[in-house]
Amino acid sequence: MESFLIIAALFLLLFSGIPVGITLTLLGTVLLLFKGIPLAAIPMEFLGSINNFILLAVPVFLLTSNILLKAGVAKNLFDAVQSWVGNVRGGLAIATIISCGIFAAVSGSSVAVAAMIGTVAVPEMTRRGYDKRFVMGTLAAGATLGILIPPSIPLIIYSAVAETSTASMFLAGVGPGIFLIGAFLVYSIIKSFMGGAPVSELAATDGKSRFAVSMLALPTVIIALTMIVGIYAGIFTPTESAAIGMAMTLIYVFSARRMSFSDLRDAVRGAGSTTANLLLIIAGANVFGKAIMLYRIPYEISEWIAGNIESAALFIVVVTLVLLILGLFLEGIAMILIVLPVLMPSLEVHDIDPIWFGIYFVIMIELALITPPVGMNLFVIQSVARAKLKDVMYGALPYAFILLGTVVVIYFFPQIVLYIPEAGK
Repeated sequence: MESFLIIAALFLLLFSGIPVGITLTLLGTVLLLFKGIPLAAIPMEFLGSINNFILLAVPVFLLTSNILLKAGVAKNLFDAVQSWVGNVRGGLAIATIISCGIFAAVSGSSVAVAAMIGTVAVPEMTRRGYDKRFVMGTLAAGATLGILIPPSIPLIIYSAVAETSTASMFLAGVGPGIFLIGAFLVYSIIKSFMGGAPVSELAATDGKSRFAVSMLALPTVIIALTMIVGIYAGIFTPTESAAIGMAMTLIYVFSARRMSFSDLRDAVRGAGSTTANLLLIIAGANVFGKAIMLYRIPYEISEWIAGNIESAALFIVVVTLVLLILGLFLEGIAMILIVLPVLMPSLEVHDIDPIWFGIYFVIMIELALITPPVGMNLFVIQSVARAKLKDVMYGALPYAFILLGTVVVIYFFPQIVLYIPEAGK
């Protein structure tokens, strides 16, 4: 009964509109005080959780995303990919998904990818005669790759909470990321031939023009490859990768005169605001996490699961249903920080690899990004396209089923997730 009341109080506060970070801090503080924990110990827990070298990568990735957004480099990348595939039916849809995948390897943020590629692709695809729902759904879903393909802010948060290697988590995201790009491409091509795209696309681009636009996009590709290959080769840590990626980005945008110092100031301000919000959630979740440990909630849930859920498959089905429901109302980072500490003991019960579970969890967060009422990608694309939310939702629905299908695939073929991190050891 005590556990039920605590969980009920948590969701009551969340649904009342109180910010997640404040809700977690407030409820955690009250619970700790009821257990007789001195008030002076709570600030130590609050601040100790964000004094973490791994989390240093979060503001750096956010700043890199904001710089790229302000510099407007998305058009170069989109034009380059389009020059290679734009002459086939559905070519712009293909270019959109590939561009999202490349930018995902730099930004670490789905919302940033949606904003960057959306501002370029939506008007271009609409002008060419693509079905509007198909356009918006493709962008909303393609942008979710931003939190799966490394670097990824949710994977950084997951590794900090689960105490797993961030580098291993990043490497584990490569295989499923490529798989999802392939699945999205297959669907977009089929949809294009079913009327989603015009029959005739752009005329074939000559070699000289293709080379020129590809050179303009090359710096972005080099930055992405440097970050991923550097982590895989063990040259630098994910946090160092973030710093190197930002340094390369700054050199590129200023040497190419794509950004003013005023734009940089705005980018820093935006990244700082988002970082502060994330760190408040992380710190509050740590206070709440300590409290629920004292009340033995994770262990009670783990014992219930062990006694009532016999197989790993059934456990994943139950967790999937829970995350589907929570994803309708909670932001992805909050899902990790609230749910993961409760589920971690159960992973050992069912012999589930925490690295595999992290990728599964992030795919479920991807799904939450394109499901209402708080699916952030839906709102970003709605704003960019100036469309009705209903149309964006209908366009993204087939991709939601693809994401669920991917969960099934990686369950039966876990090496899609685990092969690269195991090979990198």
